[in-house]
Amino acid sequence: MARINRKTLLGATLPLALAGLLAACGGHASSSADAGGSSSSGPSSGAVPGDYVVLAWNDLGMHCLNPSYDAAVILPPYNTVVAQVVKRGNPPQPVTAGLTVSYRILNNTISSTKGTYGQFWANAQALFGVTLPLDTGLNLDDPARHNGLAGTMVAKGDHFLAAGIPLTPVDDSGVWNPYQVGEITVKDGSGKVLAQTTTTVPTSDEINCAKCHGADALNDVLKKHDAAIGTQLFTHRPVLCASCHGSPILGATGPGSSGMYLSQAIHGFHASRGAACYDCHPGAKTQCSRSLAHTAADGNCTSCHGDMANVAATVQSGTRIPWVNEPKCVTCHAGVAEVDTGASLYRNARGHGGLYCAACHGSPHAMVPTSQASDNAQAIQYQGMAKALGSCAACHDSNRGEGFAGWAQEHGNGGRASACNICHTGFTDPQQAKWPHQFQWQARGSTGG
Repeated sequence: MARINRKTLLGATLPLALAGLLAACGGHASSSADAGGSSSSGPSSGAVPGDYVVLAWNDLGMHCLNPSYDAAVILPPYNTVVAQVVKRGNPPQPVTAGLTVSYRILNNTISSTKGTYGQFWANAQALFGVTLPLDTGLNLDDPARHNGLAGTMVAKGDHFLAAGIPLTPVDDSGVWNPYQVGEITVKDGSGKVLAQTTTTVPTSDEINCAKCHGADALNDVLKKHDAAIGTQLFTHRPVLCASCHGSPILGATGPGSSGMYLSQAIHGFHASRGAACYDCHPGAKTQCSRSLAHTAADGNCTSCHGDMANVAATVQSGTRIPWVNEPKCVTCHAGVAEVDTGASLYRNARGHGGLYCAACHGSPHAMVPTSQASDNAQAIQYQGMAKALGSCAACHDSNRGEGFAGWAQEHGNGGRASACNICHTGFTDPQQAKWPHQFQWQARGSTGG
């Protein structure tokens, strides 16, 4: 195996690394809050894997919402949390039967009384054609179910889902924070807690139209649209932009009555007007693209998505459907098994053992390690290090070691515990093809997952 990084093991992270590996073998470890989580009110007992492990993530890595809902409206308060519960074993397996999974946003119990967010509920009928009880959200997955800031997740085959959480970036202390934290708890039929974790539930209202449109930005947008196109949007406020410009993120299956997807309209119009990605995709403070191996000061958005002119042109030509055709990991990470997810996007794709890619690697735009402690807390909880779950780099200098044979000799049955013990209680199948990415990934340094 690779030489163990003595500086890491002997430094401040030693208690975390040992705690994570002990937890993976059923020993005692501290809670995720103690191990670098973002809230002292996080899981009280979830850091020690017993018979079950829960892995949770956000579907997009960042959700955006309007700061107000009385003028031009792009996006509602809408967040989604996904979780998989793994029954530990040899082999382990994702399970849903007989379990209840609940969620709650820590120190955030209400949205409608903060800032101008209450306008969403006041105008929900006009904007979205539905009247919603306060502090409940839209739900494109189950339209009759309206989730709040705490509740029960719904079993969906091999995972649990809470869609349409009406979360805002202001907590109950009045603090603005786009990286809110959700606590996920798994119970059996008797109400016994089986597993618990935290995950980032991110949302930001940092859409900076004011950079070009002034202090009353959203009304100015409507006036300029009316002047240029001949519409009468300003007199019919509030206006949902997606009512004419199709937005697949809100369920549209085509470009809408305007004949132009919202993504094409916005990216195309602003491509030559000095706008930057972080002006709308939050943002100067939020910096939503935060994976240390994938980001830069400007978010590194164009490396994967293309610049604004390219986005608009490819949507117009039909080679890109917004939110449907997205960048693929294999573009940069070729030659490794399971990296090419085919027709499935990263956020929807499954890999090793039926786990979603995000279960081990983290949410899109937030693949661990990231710049945010709340993103890294789950990996630290389970393996004592902010790396992709199961990574050799939880203890070693790199995330690969010296090859599969070396791993089997050092960590096979009866050997030293490894990060694989988060889910696996033993190893009896020597077929390398069944291992994560067939043990083909490239060795990386300290920032890689």
